[in-house]
Amino acid sequence: MDKHRLEELLNAVAAGQLSAADACDRLKELPYQDLGFAKLDLHRGLRQGLPEVVFCPGKTAQQIAEIMRRLFANHDLVLATRATVELATAVKEELAGVQYRDQARMLILGDIPPPDQALPAVNIISAGTADIAVAEEAALILEGSAVPIVRTYDVGVAGIHRLLDKLPELRTAAVSIVVAGMDGVLPSVVAGLLPGPVIAVPTSIGYGANFQGIAPLLTMLNSCAAGLTVVNIDNGFGAGVAAFRVLSVLKQRLPIG
Repeated sequence: MDKHRLEELLNAVAAGQLSAADACDRLKELPYQDLGFAKLDLHRGLRQGLPEVVFCPGKTAQQIAEIMRRLFANHDLVLATRATVELATAVKEELAGVQYRDQARMLILGDIPPPDQALPAVNIISAGTADIAVAEEAALILEGSAVPIVRTYDVGVAGIHRLLDKLPELRTAAVSIVVAGMDGVLPSVVAGLLPGPVIAVPTSIGYGANFQGIAPLLTMLNSCAAGLTVVNIDNGFGAGVAAFRVLSVLKQRLPIG
């Protein structure tokens, strides 16, 4: 149950189109719905602004399909992360209407809303092409919430002029998510150039001494660019949610929309 659905329900009761008893029936599954193998948090969207997102690894296609089906009964859009091509194919056989974004490795049930141009934009920046999968995970989380996105990919420090060429465009966004593997330096550079919050995402992309993302993680944690925020390795989802929370506070405090 997200804010939009709840407002529709209350308006229907106020207009006499729905009885209070029927409204109570629709709300009776709050605060969660017990499926036995999963307990769905149906009012997370009311508390946090974003509904529950399904994490696919460790779940069967049948479990993912049932969770998405139940969530979709209460939300306009349901997302599931870290789905392989094989798992996505199996989920599609269980649940009609599911779409798969292979680059983001995400399943979608429902329609992605158009960007709300009244909201500030978020930069999604990747150091290399190999980092785009993690960047797209962050981007899709934000797009699902109608947040405008500015994508700037493959602008790592090995060719820093590529980033500098994009600075005028990058300065139009309120928040930046910077995804980098290898040495993980790019977020520090961006945080030194842009005024808004910068969320760094280390990736597991790199040679042996990258240690599956440990090296860029430590680089980002030890950044000399003050105020850089760092999420876990390959955690595009967490970065997207963090950026959304920043925008939510801005929307409450500024005359936006």
